[in-house]
Amino acid sequence: MRAWIALALLPLAACSGMTTADFHTGTPTMALEDFFQGDSTGYGMFFDRFGNVGRQFKVAMHGTWDGAALHLDEDFTYDDGERQQRHWVFRKVGPTDYEGTAGDVIGISHGHYDGNAYQMHYTADVKRGDSTVRLDFNDWLFRQSDKVVLNNSRATKFGVEVGQVELAFVKP
Repeated sequence: MRAWIALALLPLAACSGMTTADFHTGTPTMALEDFFQGDSTGYGMFFDRFGNVGRQFKVAMHGTWDGAALHLDEDFTYDDGERQQRHWVFRKVGPTDYEGTAGDVIGISHGHYDGNAYQMHYTADVKRGDSTVRLDFNDWLFRQSDKVVLNNSRATKFGVEVGQVELAFVKP
């Protein structure tokens, strides 16, 4: 019986281990204003909780850094033709910490980077057909080079994972 309990708890232990400090020596650093200032393009897809690909999308982005905050405009185009826009404002609240707001984000996102990794948590209302569902997100961004950032975002509802987004951001 104890073995079954240990096996059942193993996935929970695996989820809690990674922190941005694990990437302290990673370069180039994942300061948001360094990578997202100017133009970039993202290519991504949604996966449901079973690993099936849902929608695919492209996002054109333009960021402006004013010395205290990054203003990031995102224009999404989905494979089914739907278009969506989002405007983020990321305020730098410490040397490696940010607070972000956007129209569909409930409250404030909290993010931190160390080395080439950035992690942020937030809650957002996500359109699904004619309805909206409120989800919690755990985003990880990993800067691979001056021109590429990889993003993994896990969405949960009531603590249960409902899907993931995989996304690659590319600078021209």
